[in-house]
Amino acid sequence: MNGVVAGITYRAVLGRRRILLLILLPVALVAMAVLLRLVGNTDERSAVTLMQSFAIGTMLPLLGLIAGTGVIAPEIDDGTVLHLLSKPISRPVIAQTKFAVAASLLAVFAGVPTFLSAWLLVGGESGIAGGFTVGALCGGIAYAAVFLLLGVITKHAVTFGIIYALVWEGLIGNLVPGARQFSVQQWAKSIADQISSSPFLSTDVKPGFAIPALIVVTVGAVVWAGQRLRAFSLTGDE
Repeated sequence: MNGVVAGITYRAVLGRRRILLLILLPVALVAMAVLLRLVGNTDERSAVTLMQSFAIGTMLPLLGLIAGTGVIAPEIDDGTVLHLLSKPISRPVIAQTKFAVAASLLAVFAGVPTFLSAWLLVGGESGIAGGFTVGALCGGIAYAAVFLLLGVITKHAVTFGIIYALVWEGLIGNLVPGARQFSVQQWAKSIADQISSSPFLSTDVKPGFAIPALIVVTVGAVVWAGQRLRAFSLTGDE
């Protein structure tokens, strides 16, 4: 990891309008948890439903898209990445640093609000808060890698990322049993289910598959992104 690249990346992402998008979704999650608490729906079923449908099912992939593409895609689009690539810094190190920044943003903007919202509803009951927080962290790390790679290999990363998040993760991954084995969202839920003892939380994907899959996808995407940057021409042509 390169500290200079990380600092530049943090300033670029947090200084743009993306910061508003990064804040909006977590605020919405916490607001829904507060509303449920005010109306008295603080049972495990309500907490698990909110965590599964919004925290993991909606917020996490969208934040992954915003952070993962945001650390590299804008620089490629406006050509400023050429200045970075001309420096004596290993391109795999650049990819690893960009990934670390995206993953840390997801830890803050996804992991913290997930824990806070679940704790507001049920406290430490049945390990729901801890389970979904760990699931969000693990899934967020994988999303950071996947969307970073997408930002490197295509200039239409946001478009393809939205299609992936909504169609594959949101629709096919939830409705088609066989496809659930290949969904980051389902892997995150599997980890949450392993930690939580709530009877209202269950998944088809076993941790024995989900955990290795998360590792392989994360490492593979970051390595691939680094290799793609190696091949990136300083003339701006891929």
